[in-house]
Amino acid sequence: MSYISFVRDNSRWLAGGFLLTFFSTFGMTSFIALSAGDIRRDYGLSHGEFGTLYMFATLASALSLPRLGQIVDRYSAQKVVLLVVPMLALASASMALSQQLVVLFVTIYVLRLFGQGMMVHAAYTATARWFSAQRGRALSTVILGHNAGDAIIPMAFVLIATSVGWRNGWLLAAVALALIAVPAIALLVAADRKPRSSDPAARQIDARDWTRAEVIRDPIFYFLLLGVMAPGLIVTTLFFHQVYLVELRGWSLEVFASSFLVTAVVNAAFTLVVGQLIDRFSGVSLLPFVLLPLGAACLLLGLVDAQWSAFGFMALLGISNGLSTTLFGAIWPEVYGLRHLGSIRALIVSAGVLASAIGPGLTGYLIDAGVGYPGQIVAMGIYCFAISFVLLLASRRVRAKQCPGHACCGLSAASYFPEMPSTVSRRS
Repeated sequence: MSYISFVRDNSRWLAGGFLLTFFSTFGMTSFIALSAGDIRRDYGLSHGEFGTLYMFATLASALSLPRLGQIVDRYSAQKVVLLVVPMLALASASMALSQQLVVLFVTIYVLRLFGQGMMVHAAYTATARWFSAQRGRALSTVILGHNAGDAIIPMAFVLIATSVGWRNGWLLAAVALALIAVPAIALLVAADRKPRSSDPAARQIDARDWTRAEVIRDPIFYFLLLGVMAPGLIVTTLFFHQVYLVELRGWSLEVFASSFLVTAVVNAAFTLVVGQLIDRFSGVSLLPFVLLPLGAACLLLGLVDAQWSAFGFMALLGISNGLSTTLFGAIWPEVYGLRHLGSIRALIVSAGVLASAIGPGLTGYLIDAGVGYPGQIVAMGIYCFAISFVLLLASRRVRAKQCPGHACCGLSAASYFPEMPSTVSRRS
């Protein structure tokens, strides 16, 4: 089936997931951080103080996700949408109207919980359930909503905030969520997709259905989490302090905001490519490569002062996001099955949000303590390369347990296990 035919035949479900990820941008650090300078000024906060507040608000959202995230196993996608999208709209309005630190804390908590957390969680979980043989292709299409959001929303917000003020910009975000996102997405996901006779046979067989209790006791789960948490930790930190970096380097904020278009275009291209690769080889087989572009991006941004490095960073970040976002949406059914996917993914999303909570506060504290920010970015790149080796070991272990001969993903055993005879083909 061609990609165009696939999109046409499944347009309502793909569009519903796409809009969920698109509008989740309002709860992402890359968007919230565009108002960081204004927030610090209006509330009289230092980099470290705002970073700490942001860290604890995000941490609270991460702790809420494992319980709240289970609703995607219990209720229809439409019912979940009718809860999470209005809550994000309410938080956006609160950001526009807030005048007190306590309200700011609660506002950021709700933005993070329902934006980065529940909207993305609902989109990925529903898509993984609706599609099997073409899961990578479907997820890559839904994830394009992130790319479109990164390309359109931050630049639009900067232009609007310049004209009418940052608070009115947030108020317009709330209106868009309430009047456009809620009815459109609820209508698109009103009915679940059912398997069709025209669907191709799956190359990658999903694992048996693990319970969440079993997953928590699995050591491999924590190795995989190290990979999942790295993009959230690093990308959130970099975007949270983007205004500070721009000021430190003497760059133009408008030019830096325009570089988001680069990462969106590159991200979109690699997202589609990775979706095809996942369907061809499996997500687990691609795991060792997922953080390498992010590591290179950090080294470039940390070591080069010229403004062109922002565009190079965004290009590498687009490659990284295309790999990581699609891959980390697809591997969990391969490793832990579908029945309890919502509960398991809630833990995973919570870990990612937790990582995004730690980064801004820790980095803000180090900035206040006089630790150079570019040096911190270089350290993040080194961390990516170290975790890539851990993911290689985790990938080997999972593939050895589930598919010793790698017949299910089209790769030979010798490519990952030189010590194993190539004649082994038994499926566990």
